[in-house]
Amino acid sequence: MATHLLIATLALVAFLAGLHYMRKGLEGMMAGRIHLWIDRLVHSPTRGILSGTIATGFLQSSSAVTAIAVGLVSSDSMTFRSALGLVLGANVGSTIAPQLLRFNLSLLAIPAMSLSIIGLVSRQQKWRAPAVACAGLATIVLALAELDHALAPLSHEPFFLGLLKHGTGNLLMAMGCGALASAVIQSSTATTLVTMSLANDHLLTVQGAVAIVLGANIGTCLTSVIAAIGQNKGAQQVALSHVLLNGLGVALALPFIPVFAHAMSGTTLLPAAIVANAHTLFNLLCTLLVWPFVSQYAHFVEWLLPNRETTS
Repeated sequence: MATHLLIATLALVAFLAGLHYMRKGLEGMMAGRIHLWIDRLVHSPTRGILSGTIATGFLQSSSAVTAIAVGLVSSDSMTFRSALGLVLGANVGSTIAPQLLRFNLSLLAIPAMSLSIIGLVSRQQKWRAPAVACAGLATIVLALAELDHALAPLSHEPFFLGLLKHGTGNLLMAMGCGALASAVIQSSTATTLVTMSLANDHLLTVQGAVAIVLGANIGTCLTSVIAAIGQNKGAQQVALSHVLLNGLGVALALPFIPVFAHAMSGTTLLPAAIVANAHTLFNLLCTLLVWPFVSQYAHFVEWLLPNRETTS
């Protein structure tokens, strides 16, 4: 068991490194233009949601997009109400990677790594960022495959099964584990993908896995909270809106997780796909429910955390 745990740990480290380098490569391809692109497109809640979804799908980080929103509001480049659409869209965009990576993408590893090597040995600077992104993608795909292989034998280990059962048998505790993991590694996407692997190897029940994934939505709010510390009230309102959106949504969903997980089990037979579908539907519902009431929600946040500079 120790050998499998060591391999799983190394695979997890490689996965996180791959996620980091893919994100860095994609950011390098944009060369800072993501801020300008978002600033130009966000003029209504609907366009803000679409922009947040696309930006998060591209950067593979809802934390990064909400941090960008906090930064733009802090610099007075965007109002809090305009940034609210970005926050809603970021939640939807965070579901793209789990949906794509629930499939076996191992065949992409060799082409992606080949492209990364060509780009890295090229003397042209413009190919460096795409090369880093391809290297990150190849690492992610290979690491997830190795993680899945390493975890599979652990499904027959009574000690490991008992440990997971104790930690995730209580849905509230499972949700807390997801929030903590997401906050520590600063990535709800990573938490979701690892949870999908555990569920696929039957190391987690679908209910426990769904609870962890929903909890990860809370943990990812830490980035925007940290980014808003010491900033103006508008930036702090963005962070608060993110915390309230995810926190209240998860709290309301907690009593219905068994029913929700059972309903999602009807969409597919694969545990990882069930978890990905549950994650997608939950985030979509949260955004769609708030979308028609964005103005009222913004007013509520402003009431909780008034901007006295503008009201005086």
